[in-house]
Amino acid sequence: MTAGFTPADPEWEFKVRDSFARQGAMATVGARLVHVEPGHVHVALDYSDAIAQQHGYVHGGVVGMIADTAGGYAGFSLMAKDASVLTVEYKLNLVAPADGETLVAKGRVVKPGRTLVVTQADVFALKGGQSKLCATMLQTLMTMTGKSDGRATGR
Repeated sequence: MTAGFTPADPEWEFKVRDSFARQGAMATVGARLVHVEPGHVHVALDYSDAIAQQHGYVHGGVVGMIADTAGGYAGFSLMAKDASVLTVEYKLNLVAPADGETLVAKGRVVKPGRTLVVTQADVFALKGGQSKLCATMLQTLMTMTGKSDGRATGR
């Protein structure tokens, strides 16, 4: 464990991976979890014409999706077993075209809290062995205590 974060749920990793696996939006665009630790989650996405905009870059909305997801699951990794997560706000700066063979969104918790959690995610475009920052996001999450994440019996 790094950055001094201790998850409130001993099954935090299963909780994160299980929840991610049930996200139809992530499956639709082809995103995958590539790194999971308390307070830190990375989501990768390979380039496809299906997620590109008219210039051939990954669409900014899709960049926002993976940033939101990486930050959201970074926060969720620290939450109690009986809680789920919901994004209440994020600010995304697209700082360069999302021009890469793969995008990687690296989410991390900035400030954990009982009700609100602040996270940050940087999205990198990997191309030809080089990594370039293409977006950065600051996010606020709400901890929904007593609200199922949708495991087993549904929502």
